[in-house]
Amino acid sequence: MFRSFFPVPKLFFGSAALWLLAAVVIWFTVGDAIRPYISIDRFTHPVAIEATTAPTTAQTATTETAAPDAVATTTADAGDTTEPAPNPTAAAEAGAKLDFLNGDRVWLYQFVLITALIFCVFWYFYQRNDWYWWSVVSTTVILLIIYFQVQVSAFVNEWSGSFFNTIQLALTQPGSVSADQLYGLVGTILLVALPSVLVSVLLAFYTSHYVFRWRKAMNFYYMAHWPKIRQTEGAAQRVQEDTMRFAQIMEDLGTAFFDSLITLVVFLPLLWTLSANISELPLFGDVPGGLVWVALVGAAAGTALLAVVGIKLPGLNFANQRVEAAYRKELVLGEDQADRAQPATIRELFAGVQKNYFRLYFHYTYFNLTRYGYNQVIGYVPLLVMAPSILAGTLTMGLYQQIQIAFGQVFSSFQFFARAWTVIVELQSVIMRLRQFESHIPNDQEPIKVSVSGATT
Repeated sequence: MFRSFFPVPKLFFGSAALWLLAAVVIWFTVGDAIRPYISIDRFTHPVAIEATTAPTTAQTATTETAAPDAVATTTADAGDTTEPAPNPTAAAEAGAKLDFLNGDRVWLYQFVLITALIFCVFWYFYQRNDWYWWSVVSTTVILLIIYFQVQVSAFVNEWSGSFFNTIQLALTQPGSVSADQLYGLVGTILLVALPSVLVSVLLAFYTSHYVFRWRKAMNFYYMAHWPKIRQTEGAAQRVQEDTMRFAQIMEDLGTAFFDSLITLVVFLPLLWTLSANISELPLFGDVPGGLVWVALVGAAAGTALLAVVGIKLPGLNFANQRVEAAYRKELVLGEDQADRAQPATIRELFAGVQKNYFRLYFHYTYFNLTRYGYNQVIGYVPLLVMAPSILAGTLTMGLYQQIQIAFGQVFSSFQFFARAWTVIVELQSVIMRLRQFESHIPNDQEPIKVSVSGATT
């Protein structure tokens, strides 16, 4: 499944994980130090790059002058533990300064592109295979596009805070918000969201071609070893149907998995920061990063619950394909041989199909009951978590929306396995059949050098 498409799969995926870890370390340790030398935002946003190098003399003087006053203020307020009152005015004014391509974001996107480019160049010269442009380059491109979409979601979260604070300000203080300010916020989100729609359509189109090339590579690989595997039960079905189902599932599940992974990387720090606005958690009181822990524990509990409840489903799906294959094979043989596919044989084979399907229906019934019940109950968790802060009046409308969106993104990502469990079960059954099929191919076999014209396109 992987050897036919990716160059040295274990080394490839291992190097990708290590390089990603190294890139994160570089970003947080020396990212600011190298930014003035290689970032293009020194040309596009010169003010922003100057602000990150060193504080100005005026700033230093201001800090030194203000220090005694700050100490006095801190001393006077030391005993004051009252929560600050929500201030939608300041947050609404900040909305006018929102910019999807500010200096910091330009540098971040450039760093991500450089990291991806270095990885692709390394594999081009180190061990390039026939499917390099699809297996290495296209995989990287798809991940970059997913990262872009997650960044758009993060910007929408930031925009929502400013927009709903503006709405709150306009409703509570008539005349305090101008039409230009409100329409400006609407225009900002349209400029970001509309191109994102086009990118989503292009990603779906490109991903479809990507997984079909993967299926194509698997087909060529299996057929090159056909003399060794043709006697395997359901060999034709493995090559034709299971490679097709594998590609279809990977198109949806693979994209969703990496989307969840990247969403966690982007939204986890954001949710941790927003947790500071929650005064306390019900039953637990004040917990640092409380929203993150609630999302993690809730999703982990749901995933574990569904894993236990649905533990029999992969095996039953695997058995289902076997009885279906036996039934189909007898029918195919009956087309050419008069003594095959007799009524008694067909009744016996179909009884096996019926028995397995009825078992599947029974086990899916209590699995779906658990899954739907969990999804209904867990939907009210964010509201319950924020209830003490809502009752205390320490949240603005914009902040409430930001927390809802960020919590939803993180919780949904943590919930990936719970949400996709039925699809994962189907993928497990496909992989089980393909692995059994591949067991007849020696492990030391190299990917086939396809000689068919246009095979890798």
